[in-house]
Amino acid sequence: MSKGSFYFQTYGCQMNEHDSEIMAGLLADQGYTPTDQRDEADVIIINTCCIREKAEHKVLSLLGELRGQIEADPNKVVAVCGCMVQQEDIVPKIRKACPHVKLIIGTHNFHRIAEYIDRIRETNETICDIPTEELLIEEALPTMREYPFKAFVNITYGCNNYCTYCIVPYVRGKERSRDMVDILNEVRALVADGVKEITFLGQNVNSYGNDLDDPEAHFPGLLRAADQIEGLERIRFMTSHPKDLSQELIDVIADSRHICHYIHLPVQAGSSRILQRMNRRYTKDHYLALVEAIRKAMPEAALTTDIIVGFPGETEEDFQETLDLVERVGFDNAFAFAYSPRAGTPAEKMTNQIPLEEKKDRLARLNDLLAKWSLKKNQAYLGKTVKVLVDGVSKSNDRVLSGKTDTGKIVLFTGNEEAIGTLADVQVESAQTWILKGKRVK
Repeated sequence: MSKGSFYFQTYGCQMNEHDSEIMAGLLADQGYTPTDQRDEADVIIINTCCIREKAEHKVLSLLGELRGQIEADPNKVVAVCGCMVQQEDIVPKIRKACPHVKLIIGTHNFHRIAEYIDRIRETNETICDIPTEELLIEEALPTMREYPFKAFVNITYGCNNYCTYCIVPYVRGKERSRDMVDILNEVRALVADGVKEITFLGQNVNSYGNDLDDPEAHFPGLLRAADQIEGLERIRFMTSHPKDLSQELIDVIADSRHICHYIHLPVQAGSSRILQRMNRRYTKDHYLALVEAIRKAMPEAALTTDIIVGFPGETEEDFQETLDLVERVGFDNAFAFAYSPRAGTPAEKMTNQIPLEEKKDRLARLNDLLAKWSLKKNQAYLGKTVKVLVDGVSKSNDRVLSGKTDTGKIVLFTGNEEAIGTLADVQVESAQTWILKGKRVK
């Protein structure tokens, strides 16, 4: 008999998505049932992000919407977890403005969520548990995956980079690597359960193993070992920091059987002066040299990136350096954002903050250039046959299937739902800015 139903609203990155999958697995393991209908759920969990101010506003707005619903049914439990609540000023704000929130739990102890929800439903108490220090990594936690054929696998937690604009090291803690044996055992178990594609996750996957005493535990070695696991079709990873991207790693990807030729390499800015202010610890020339090394080893590899415009002190000349870098690299895709001050970071206190209208103008110009390159890169696939891992049906047409290539390109084609979870050969017939369209040939 079910203890009740639960609903997740997740904001942020793949790390947050995977945290939600684990929490869902923990709740299901304790007798709760998932639902995609928020209004019908007995437990509503909001997994938060704090990378940008907009994400915080969304969470607080949602909590306000839920207040009337909880007042109408006091037996419902609202829980808030994730990065946002690790910030010192956020918890008092939630507790004052949103007394209907019964559970606030941090990033280091979310594995206790089922235990806490059981307690709240029995006693009606309010629980707030935000550890300020990193706890031991919990292994072998149950997971409720979104896809039966794809899975996330954490290899590190936390971050040691302390980019001046970023809140992650303060809310996720110091970098901690998982034991390599545990990671590979998890991958083997996932493959035995039908998983074809895994994505290794870390704030900086390239620094995996730096905190371990095992000289064999490093990212190229982990990828090389995972590539040998029979039955695993594709290996992806997020995110790769340029300062730690080695030639060895490039060679491992190029020589592999199953590692996708897709590298997300956040540059953040094209001006070396701004990169120094960001504490990124590489220059524009260093980044371009990495791109050249990748293209030399894997000419067909797709490159994507993150870019921030309007960082404090960024001049028009600095911004032109970013546009120049985009032209020289020709990214397949990019996530571009206007700089958003985060409380507690060094950049928040920097002088020469850029006016909002100027940031918007730069972002618009950058996005126009990125769209031009995305279309140009997609047009290079016209007439080619690509192998697609079919994810599901298109959001706009249930007779159209959607999937991704090895290089991360979204491909739409007509087909039957029986193909979901399989690899299909698709001939590309048209190319748009963000997607490819084609017909199945096998």
